[in-house]
Amino acid sequence: MKISNRRSSTGGRRTSAAVALSAVLALTATACGDDGSSAGGDKGAEGSGKGKIVFWDNNGGVRTDIWKEIIADFEKANPDIKVEYVGIPSTDYQSKVDTALQGGGLPDVGGVGAAMLAGFAAQNALEPLDDRLAKSSLNGKLNEDMATSLKAAGGGDGKLYSVPTSANNGVLYYRTDLFKKAGLDEPATWDKFYAAAEKLTDSGKNEFGYTIRGGAGSIAQALDAMYGQSGITSFWDAGGEKTTVNDPKNVAALEKYAALFKKVTPAADLNNDFTKMVAQWDSGTIGMLNHNLGSYQDHVKALGTEKFRGIPQPVGSAGKRVQVSNPVDGMGLFKSSKNKDAAWKFIEFATSHAENSKFNKAAGQVPSNNDAAKDAWISEAEPTKLAAAALTDGSTTIVQLPYYLPDWNTISKADNEPNFQKVLNGDMSAKEFLDTMAGQLNEAQAEWKSRNG
Repeated sequence: MKISNRRSSTGGRRTSAAVALSAVLALTATACGDDGSSAGGDKGAEGSGKGKIVFWDNNGGVRTDIWKEIIADFEKANPDIKVEYVGIPSTDYQSKVDTALQGGGLPDVGGVGAAMLAGFAAQNALEPLDDRLAKSSLNGKLNEDMATSLKAAGGGDGKLYSVPTSANNGVLYYRTDLFKKAGLDEPATWDKFYAAAEKLTDSGKNEFGYTIRGGAGSIAQALDAMYGQSGITSFWDAGGEKTTVNDPKNVAALEKYAALFKKVTPAADLNNDFTKMVAQWDSGTIGMLNHNLGSYQDHVKALGTEKFRGIPQPVGSAGKRVQVSNPVDGMGLFKSSKNKDAAWKFIEFATSHAENSKFNKAAGQVPSNNDAAKDAWISEAEPTKLAAAALTDGSTTIVQLPYYLPDWNTISKADNEPNFQKVLNGDMSAKEFLDTMAGQLNEAQAEWKSRNG
């Protein structure tokens, strides 16, 4: 089925087709294969298992080098299959797939993480993978929590539409050299975070305590800061009807967080997405950066391992760490593929022990392959090791974001990123911003419930 485009605020919404998240862990255009044309709803074909397949990387540029290495390994092991790589920036990926769903040109395989999965699955764009996985050498080898997260995000039928590749987690990176020079303790609490941000700032010398994300991807970081400070542990109220995003405690938390802009952050942060924010932190004298495990290797290349640390998000005043879930990433097989057999071979190969370990070591993320998760590099990458511990030692409560809502990605990006910039600039209050988002979320939740019981 096709789904209609929703209006930017409270207009028509997409048809939802998903169940509520139940996972414990929810961390975190070119032609298709053989014939060059496809559209959403095309049943495709198994194909010969040979020839060309097209792979769309949902984090092009950032992950291009490691994917090309994995593709080279695959083509060496499968000389009858050629993989055409297309790297698409994460900020453009959803619109690219949505356009191809309407006009044709979908790939055979694409990156499909939890945040986008519901929308693609609702459009009948993806092949269910349960039967293929059951017959695969991967059966029993993948992290069950990650697979459960993707099943929950993908549709009301409980099927697996994306094979997990990795899980992410929020990280507070800080410059140990600058903290030591200023006589500051590790920013392990929100109080210490705010104190350090102020003390490390000397705008006259172009030195800042923090870099805030104001461009693409800003909403997830803002939500993390809100719930981390407020201590609210559920995204919905007890009845699952109304979101807690505009709870007064979250409003107060966002007011405090947004007030950091231009006071202890660079003015350029208003438009910075994660690539610009990370590059700015790596090359400058900024004390702290909130991102995730994915940028760890970039920091190592820029700073070495002696000038920074990556620790779990700060704990709140009650001594408890609360953070929002990071979406599990994965690989989906598009239903319109004319060479599904070859496409599945690529997915299977990319999530095998050796290749999944290689990918996640480069990305600094948690492997989905259980054997890869036991490899030595995990303990050597401190942020990954600390993140894994924080998620299993009882110190952290995860607020599950509603990836199951087909409109979630639109609400959390296109609809509200411009408004968050208004909050940073003082042109919109935190309360008005969160009330607007809450209205959209409550409407989407009500529609989802009406269709899924």
